[in-house]
Amino acid sequence: MSGFPVAVLGASGLIGQEVARHLADEGFAVMPVARRFTPAQKAVLGERIAECPIVTMDEGALQLLLGTSLVVVNCLGVLQDDAERVHRQFVERLLRAMPEDCLLIHLSIPGEASRDGTQYSRSKREAESLIAASGKAHVILRPGFVVAPAAFGGSALVRALAALPIGLARREAEVPFAAIGVSDLAATVTWLVRRRRAGIRQFASSWDVMERAPSNMGEVVALFRKRFGGPEPWIVFPSWLLDLAAAGGDLAARLGWRPPVCRTSVTELRRGVAGDPGPWIAATGIEPAPLETVLARLPATVQEGWFARLFLLKPLILLALVLFWIASGVIALTAGFDAAVALVTAHDVPPVLARVFIVASSLLDIGVGLLIARRATCRTGLITGIVVALGYMAGCALLMPELWGEPLGALVKTGPAIVLMLVALAMLEDRR
Repeated sequence: MSGFPVAVLGASGLIGQEVARHLADEGFAVMPVARRFTPAQKAVLGERIAECPIVTMDEGALQLLLGTSLVVVNCLGVLQDDAERVHRQFVERLLRAMPEDCLLIHLSIPGEASRDGTQYSRSKREAESLIAASGKAHVILRPGFVVAPAAFGGSALVRALAALPIGLARREAEVPFAAIGVSDLAATVTWLVRRRRAGIRQFASSWDVMERAPSNMGEVVALFRKRFGGPEPWIVFPSWLLDLAAAGGDLAARLGWRPPVCRTSVTELRRGVAGDPGPWIAATGIEPAPLETVLARLPATVQEGWFARLFLLKPLILLALVLFWIASGVIALTAGFDAAVALVTAHDVPPVLARVFIVASSLLDIGVGLLIARRATCRTGLITGIVVALGYMAGCALLMPELWGEPLGALVKTGPAIVLMLVALAMLEDRR
């Protein structure tokens, strides 16, 4: 370690993790900061990580956290919900908390401010204005569509589209979509940190960081398809269906999920990604790799293909399980109540106890569905669902074995439902 202190905020994210790792490899004393790191990230980023609720910390707590950091790299960002709090309000406190001679490297978004149509982009731009007016040494980086070995959010969605025979409608396919390899972005941050270590203190720049010749969205998906060997598209994903998926994504976000498709992401996608990388290239001497070169450096292994093909199936699997459990409980409480009670009383169970059992088991089914629906309780819901389903199968085998021979195979079908819940558990993680 060089002993030159650098704090990377949001180091658990796709960009922040790569920046922190790149700086550490260059010998800087990096402190990766995030609300939470996965065990795999802790193994990569080392013992200097700081797990804390960074966005909600007050000015005094931020001062203690940053200590004598001479560079702060702010990679924090959210697409919706808390955009104002994360982008503008946090940056306002961060500027007051930073040491006087500290350089702030802030990641923002490209594009014209006049076309900012979401709270996400407006709050990002407000943060830029606060930084520019603060008098602090700063460099604002506006990266294009970031391509990295890891995939999350929009980058995962592009891989999924490339792995399926799905083409975009013209409205989306023709929007500009300039890309940048995450290694070029990390190299830019490292170049700036080196300059600060060399004693340079005057920084006041804003750079678009992206490839020279921008692609459009359709070309980006086509290049991903070429790299990962996806099928030729024969289905066009219509714009109205994208809007419908965005509405579903907004509903999922209310349940705590982070869907790659929501109204904010669709609005930003349709605006496109464009800018002028000339000033950045001239200042740093970094020649951005074109997208095809960036993709050639990525692994195209079998696990990449599995992830891409399963990415869009994950929400469908979870939705199917939610509907399965809730519908099972609702039907037993309503249209199927009398038949269910009759089935139980036929085995010498008193009618009162039969009704209590049907009501209790139905409410349990509905509860399992509601647990699976929420991101915070989904794992608990899936595990509970497996246990409950196994309990139903075992109970029926002991008390009502004839149900195993039922013509429609109701109990037999419980087995595949358990397997599907195991699949959902295996796919639940978003990051490693």
